[in-house]
Amino acid sequence: MGIDTMNLDFTVDKYRELCRTIANSPYTPVPVGKYLVGGVGGRVTILRHDVDDKIKYTLKLAKIESEMGLTSTYYVRMVSKTFKPEIIREIETLGHEIGYHYEVLDKAGGDCEKAIGLFEDELVELRKVCDVKTICMHGNPLTRWDNRDLWKNYDFKDFGIIGEAYLSIDYNNVVYFSDTGRTWAGERYRVKDFVDASSDSFGVRSTDDLIDLINEGGVERMCLLAHLDQWSDGYLSWIRTWAERSSKNFVKANVVRRMRRNYGK
Repeated sequence: MGIDTMNLDFTVDKYRELCRTIANSPYTPVPVGKYLVGGVGGRVTILRHDVDDKIKYTLKLAKIESEMGLTSTYYVRMVSKTFKPEIIREIETLGHEIGYHYEVLDKAGGDCEKAIGLFEDELVELRKVCDVKTICMHGNPLTRWDNRDLWKNYDFKDFGIIGEAYLSIDYNNVVYFSDTGRTWAGERYRVKDFVDASSDSFGVRSTDDLIDLINEGGVERMCLLAHLDQWSDGYLSWIRTWAERSSKNFVKANVVRRMRRNYGK
């Protein structure tokens, strides 16, 4: 007898339900770039995805969004497992926005001058494949650098970039929801995935909670970050991903506790 994956969270079926809810709601779904340009009134849902792994699998969910009339921003890492030009072009062809998921301070070992050179080189390579107007840092919990710190010394606008997903959105006016740690209430697993604003989760822990909040129109503007490579297709895949995330969450929770202890939080 098969198992109904609709009863599990972070599955393709559950993501399809979330997309359907957004499409049928009073919220206008927009990618990051469109939001930053302005002119979007009323209730807004900013849709954003960090492509950290499994870009071919991510394409499957990008197609689900497109079928429902949703457009998102896909931030692609410039590493071999995600920088796949044909797949990136296909995601863009579906109507989605492609952004650069930079991690150059990590790659440069904290050397800002080397990092900005890497940033320019990688951006040039990605722009050979697609249009890139926005960027978003990749947060490796095991390094001591925060890639956003690059912009304390440089200006991303000098590279034809209109905004950075963490730095350019006013999160005092936009409620931020992230599935980091495979939970929507994962503050204790967010080593670098955080925004500079007070956090109010509105009781959202599961995707069902998020769906209820959207149906109720509980907030005026929200930004949803989903790592689609973690949304499983089938029960065995769900179990495998759950086991992987549980071990990673244990490590990340310890890192967060250590950081808060060091900073007296």
